[in-house]
Amino acid sequence: MSTVAHPLADELPVAARAEILSGQTSLGIELGSTRIKLCLVGADPSRVLAVGAHEWENEFVDRVWTYSLENVWTGIQTAFADLVAAVERDHGVRPATFGAIGVSAMMHGYLPFDAAGEQLVPFRTWRNTTTGAASAELSELFGVNIPLRWSIAHLHQAVLDNESHVTRIASVTTLAGYVHRRLTGRNVLGVGDASGMFPIDSATATYDADLVAKYAHADLIGLLPEVLVAGQPAGELTAEGAALLDPTGALQPGAVFAPPEGDAGTGMVATNSVAPRTGNVSAGTSIFAMVVLERPLASAHHELDLVTTPAGDTVAMVHCNNGASELAAWAGMFGSFAAASGNAVDNDAVFDVLFREALDGEADAGGLLAYNHLAGEPIAGLVEGRPLVVRTPDSRLTLGNFMRAQLYGVFGTLALGMRVLAGESVALDRMFAHGGMFRTAGVAQRFLSGALDAPVSVAETASEGGAWGMAVLAAFVREDVGADAASGAPRSLDVYLRDTVFSGASFETVEPDPVDVAGFAAYLDRYNAGLAVERVAVDTLALKGTTP
Repeated sequence: MSTVAHPLADELPVAARAEILSGQTSLGIELGSTRIKLCLVGADPSRVLAVGAHEWENEFVDRVWTYSLENVWTGIQTAFADLVAAVERDHGVRPATFGAIGVSAMMHGYLPFDAAGEQLVPFRTWRNTTTGAASAELSELFGVNIPLRWSIAHLHQAVLDNESHVTRIASVTTLAGYVHRRLTGRNVLGVGDASGMFPIDSATATYDADLVAKYAHADLIGLLPEVLVAGQPAGELTAEGAALLDPTGALQPGAVFAPPEGDAGTGMVATNSVAPRTGNVSAGTSIFAMVVLERPLASAHHELDLVTTPAGDTVAMVHCNNGASELAAWAGMFGSFAAASGNAVDNDAVFDVLFREALDGEADAGGLLAYNHLAGEPIAGLVEGRPLVVRTPDSRLTLGNFMRAQLYGVFGTLALGMRVLAGESVALDRMFAHGGMFRTAGVAQRFLSGALDAPVSVAETASEGGAWGMAVLAAFVREDVGADAASGAPRSLDVYLRDTVFSGASFETVEPDPVDVAGFAAYLDRYNAGLAVERVAVDTLALKGTTP
């Protein structure tokens, strides 16, 4: 993949220092499922100045997938210190301020607080699938699909279960909304993140008033955050917030904030796919596809969520709770084998070798099946996860087939949901992909193209992911794009991305290989039939410490 040189390449070090010292920068903070990442961009938001990161992982406590809020702040502070060290190393200065900041995080889930701001129950993440009764009841009441992971489903399930904390709830928010509130004092959300809490009316870019009125169990407007769209200022960094980010005291308050967004929204921004007929696939602990609609769907489908872009346009989302975690677990085991044999290699090299072996596998993975379900998967009809590798006596167990089955398995449930979208005759001109598994060029991207039977593009910024997308949204606020020079009308997020951020971007596009398309289709048919085995495994193989 070629790199586009900046026209002022020789001047970048000096220019970058000046931008950092004067606060002409934008900082994106993203709390992903396995990593908290910070990305700093300069006056040109396509130019990354530094990144910082901290690895973390969800916990399964009392049969609930969760992250502690203590670990949220420990992780953010560690990642911020890592970013500052990178800035000092690469640019010779320490940032004391930023022009703008934005926070993004995993969408959905349940974070309720009382009037004093105290957390009432541990964070229930998007990965929990214990809200089936609430989801079904709300979907029937509203006439639209309310997925298990949405915040309103978690809230209503707590109501149905008569949980004692319900009467004390003063506010409910998402992880991004919580972090934003602690840093700025404002209880707001970007419209994309809000659309994973409660259905949004795209005409008003806020919660659907008719559906709010149908909910009789709580004053939702009093509980849910205020909704803002991309480009609107969402508060400023307070002194208390600055101390939270940087306990050393060097960071000064005052930076303007973008509306906090979900990882789906930042993924759309990072792949320049916020316009109708564009879409993207984000692969991490979860995997999901987002397709911006040009017309409403004909009917509701439990496989499809209706959310929005950060600008408020309607998006059909195919969300799968399980992405690349099981693939990573197998790669870790192969890495351990290499180390035990006296030939230790780093993680990136392990993935590179295994991915390239997958290219030598048979188009249908030789009859092997790999199920990546660590958690429940609504699209697949699974209330809990049981990762499995399944083969028949006539299948061909080779390393290439095994790894191709594992990669196909990451895309399996997603492909089932995309079949539903195709049945709605939704038009799609471009599909972009981002996430760590696309760093090995030409492998996961090729298999995804075969799974979707569509061209798949990966940008050079794909590995920076949502943290960079959030930094771009922060820059969209900071630069005060204001009025279009010709018409005087406000410039849209789509125009800003096309004209300012991606005007010189380089993409690598892979066209679907007919052999891969046919091979994946055969794999998916077996995969779909084999889900019956998964359901039996859930029923018969109890989790440790429980009984079936």
